[in-house]
Amino acid sequence: QVQLTESGGGLVQAGESLRLSCTASGRTFSTYVMGWFRQAPGKEREFVAAITWIGGSTYYADSLKDRFTISRDNAKNTVYLQMNSLKPEDTAVYYCALNRGTTVYSSPNRYDYWGQGTQVTVSS
Repeated sequence: QVQLTESGGGLVQAGESLRLSCTASGRTFSTYVMGWFRQAPGKEREFVAAITWIGGSTYYADSLKDRFTISRDNAKNTVYLQMNSLKPEDTAVYYCALNRGTTVYSSPNRYDYWGQGTQVTVSS
């Protein structure tokens, strides 16, 4: 089994920044994709960003790529999501997820393991 543990969420004002972290532990794989998703109340879970563990290729939701940056630290088995210029509409529970493969998917159904989520609240 794989355990994913997110941290870094909180309450911030509009325009401020946050960095989320997600550390993987337990079973390891030779290659995989790590993704970030978010879910606001009453809405479906949506893709935010993803990164391939080998090579570090990054992918973003079009509407977020100018403000959010995904990165990884292989030695720490940790993926980060740097979020800048936060807006009230960014308020959601943010989840990290792992896909056991090399293809990046934006559909949450393609991911095999999930963290418990971390709340991000942006006040206006």
